[in-house]
Amino acid sequence: MDEWTRLRQIADYQFGAGAGEALFGEPAALTVTRSKSGRPRQVQAADGRLVSLGLDGRFTLGLAGGRRLREILDAPSGRVVVGEESDPFVREGRNAFAKFVLDVGESIRSADEVLVVREDDTLLGVGRAELPAAAMADLASGVAVSVRDGAGK
Repeated sequence: MDEWTRLRQIADYQFGAGAGEALFGEPAALTVTRSKSGRPRQVQAADGRLVSLGLDGRFTLGLAGGRRLREILDAPSGRVVVGEESDPFVREGRNAFAKFVLDVGESIRSADEVLVVREDDTLLGVGRAELPAAAMADLASGVAVSVRDGAGK
């Protein structure tokens, strides 16, 4: 199995069917940064970092990867929807809090990579879920998503 096939399979498993193709559809246009052992670490496209491959075998999303996934995942899958009051903070890369969560993909678990979006599905940032979906919807305090990359202004 070649490297791109393996990376697509990891993406499909982690984010859902079609994610691998959405992220790595045109390998010739992508750049792979490698560790000293030759293992892929980051995959970059012209518009930025798509993903990084962690030592645990899971991807962490970059903003460019989040944009690509938003196009193929049916809402609210993979998403945490926040209110307008969170917009400027998440865009700056600050965390999204549970009390501002309006909707969340029901399959999201703690430590999943997620997209943080507004109600109109505008991508605000990407990060790691700190709570499972049910807790995000029910709690009135605490960090829902640890935002890694904000979409800027």
